[in-house]
Amino acid sequence: MSKIYIHEFVDVVGTKRSLYQHHMTANWVPEGGPLRRQRCFGVFSLVGSTGRWPQVINIWEYDSWDDLAHNFEVELSGPGHRDPMLEKWWAAAAEFRHGGLDRILVSHDDSPGIEAWQADGGSGSVAYSHEILLCEPGSAGELIDAAVGRVSEPGVKLIGAWRTAMRAQDEVIVLRGFPDWETWSRSESAADSATVEPGVLGCQRVLLVDAELSPLRIGRQPVEADRRDLESG
Repeated sequence: MSKIYIHEFVDVVGTKRSLYQHHMTANWVPEGGPLRRQRCFGVFSLVGSTGRWPQVINIWEYDSWDDLAHNFEVELSGPGHRDPMLEKWWAAAAEFRHGGLDRILVSHDDSPGIEAWQADGGSGSVAYSHEILLCEPGSAGELIDAAVGRVSEPGVKLIGAWRTAMRAQDEVIVLRGFPDWETWSRSESAADSATVEPGVLGCQRVLLVDAELSPLRIGRQPVEADRRDLESG
């Protein structure tokens, strides 16, 4: 059964990327996760040479549309459309970020959820290729099937594959993990000389690396014991 995700591109303030990532994992997940019926799938840094910087990518997992609706109900219930139970968290987060762009995603049937990755102890990846693929309206299902099928390089893992909801079935996001930099180099070299796949109208690919407490890195959800004084870094 498909899971639902919130996918966030977050613009962070100057050199505060690692502080925001810690605030987003250790300071949010222990209380915010159960409250919102969500799991942290991954938190990443975008490698600035490949895209907009400084930027953080967060991906949140829900079992169903009902759970996503519950998340919105909690979030929008308080004054200013902010959950009053997390007032201090929101105030601190405002110091680290200044905007972003979110998507709602629906997973492919062969896309592993975060609990599967946690059972494996994490993804074992040093870096990730994050692709946004555009196609003709109504073609996202065919494109995502093809994208999942071409993850065939030795050592490369399909971390996640999704189509973007609330659109015209015209956008797909694929996340692949690489066990070492040599494998990424070979893969990117091959992609650079490959022909564009049929049905692809556009592609934006960036490189990501795990945040310190990303579940894909540590093989579990962040817990309260992971917290530290943010002032000390």
